[in-house]
Amino acid sequence: MAHAKNGDTHITGQGITQTLDCNESTLYVTGTGNYVTAKGSCWGVAVQGSSNVVIIDNVVNDIVVYGYDQTVLYHDGAPSLWDRGRELGMTNRIDRVPA
Repeated sequence: MAHAKNGDTHITGQGITQTLDCNESTLYVTGTGNYVTAKGSCWGVAVQGSSNVVIIDNVVNDIVVYGYDQTVLYHDGAPSLWDRGRELGMTNRIDRVPA
């Protein structure tokens, strides 16, 4: 099993706007109303809370979304998608979009 080359990246808070280099690590976004743009390749992405928007260049392994009103868009990769919020009746959006 492959692992991320670098430590995980955590964005935690409310109303944060940030662009970062994922650097082949796992990106965790927790909170509400955050807007995160991840450049490069992420090993995985996990989003918790509400009303977060995360846009990623490439995801290698997986995207896991908890909470509601989350938007996760990725350009490349074939990650497994797991929408835990939808399983509980909440609405989230996880989509591959053109680069």
